Amino acid sequence: MKEVWALLKEQFENLGIIFRISKYEDKATYQSHYLGLVWEYLYPLIQIAIYWLVFGVGLKGSTGHNGSYLPWMVIGITPWFFMNRVTLDASKSIYQRAGLVSKMKFPISILPSIKLVSNLSSFWTMLVFSIVIGYLYGVRPSLFWFQWIYYFVAMIAWLIAFGIFNSTITVLIRDYHVMLQSFMRMLFYISGVLFNFESSASFPPFLIRILELNPFFYIVQGFRDSMLSSSWFWEKPLLSIIFWLMTLFFFLVGSHLHFKFRSHFVDLV
Repeated sequence: MKEVWALLKEQFENLGIIFRISKYEDKATYQSHYLGLVWEYLYPLIQIAIYWLVFGVGLKGSTGHNGSYLPWMVIGITPWFFMNRVTLDASKSIYQRAGLVSKMKFPISILPSIKLVSNLSSFWTMLVFSIVIGYLYGVRPSLFWFQWIYYFVAMIAWLIAFGIFNSTITVLIRDYHVMLQSFMRMLFYISGVLFNFESSASFPPFLIRILELNPFFYIVQGFRDSMLSSSWFWEKPLLSIIFWLMTLFFFLVGSHLHFKFRSHFVDLV
C-alpha cells in the first residue's frame, strides 16, 4: 500500500507538469494536419454518426430514454471513447518516452496521467454534445445528475490504476499493447455501449450479471443512470464494491511492478 501512496504522491506533486506537457502534446499530435485539433472532436462525432446509422436506423435500435436510441447511445459512448483512448495511449506512454524521461527531472509514473489529461478536452466537448442531444430528445436536468461527479471520479481512478499497470506491462512484454488493442475492441461490444443487454431477451440473466462486473460497463452504465435519471449508485452496492476492489487491485499490482522495474525501464526499451 505504501507504493500506491508513493505513486499518488508523485501525481499530485507534479500536477503542473502534467497539465503543461498535456497541452504541448495536444498541439504536437495534430500540428501537421490542416484541420489541426479539430480532428480531435470531429473523429468521434463521425464515429457516433456511423454507429447511429447502423444500429439506431439500420437495425432500428429503440432502447433507452423514452425509447430513443440516439441519446442513450451518445451518453454511453462518450465515456467509452475517453476510456478507450486513454487506456491505449497510457499503455504505450512509458515505452515511447522512457529514454527521454530518464534525462528529465520528473517521475516517469506521470506519463500515463499526461495521456489522461491530454484527452480531457475532447471528453468535455463530447459530454456537452451528449447533453445537447439529450435535451433535444426530452432529457432534463434532475438530482440524479449530481452523481455524475461520483462516476467521473471513479472513471479517473480506474484509468490511473489501469494505466500504470498497462504501461509497465507494455515495457516488460512488447506484444502486450497489441493484445490490449484487441481486448478493447471486444470490450466495446460487451460493455453496453451499443446494446442494452437488460432489455434483450437473447441474453440470459446470468450472462448479464457477468458482463456487469466489467469496470468499463460500470462506468458506461453509471453515466446513463446519472443523465437519464435511472438509479443511484448506492442502489448497486455489490457492483460498486467489486469495481473499487478491482481498481485497488490494479493500483497495488501496477504500482508494485512500476517501482520494481522503474530503474530498468531504459534498458528494457
